[in-house]
Amino acid sequence: MPPGGFYVDHDGRSASLKVSNLPVIDSFQFGGTTQVPASVSFSITWQAVGPFVPDGLGNSVAADQPGAFLASFARAFSEGTFSGRELGFSFRSDPGASSTGGYALMGRERNGVFL
Repeated sequence: MPPGGFYVDHDGRSASLKVSNLPVIDSFQFGGTTQVPASVSFSITWQAVGPFVPDGLGNSVAADQPGAFLASFARAFSEGTFSGRELGFSFRSDPGASSTGGYALMGRERNGVFL
């Protein structure tokens, strides 16, 4: 990800991710043998719309243990644009694609070893 491509505001209630012309390989199917160079661009923003709720065992186990998952999550609204291209094909999302009618979540988390 390019420097400055991800931003979280000072209170942690909004975040944005912006990437332009990221080189990728399109294989048309998972693990497929045909591979074509392509690029993708996307811009996504999240805004917390509810309180952050703690989750996980957290500090009740050592930080290097598998059960040491510790998190705080809030329901969120997200909105983004997405596009991709390769030789002979391109796509672009509808303007204002959002989590309305779907689901978005944001928060902070810590994983235990190999969780």
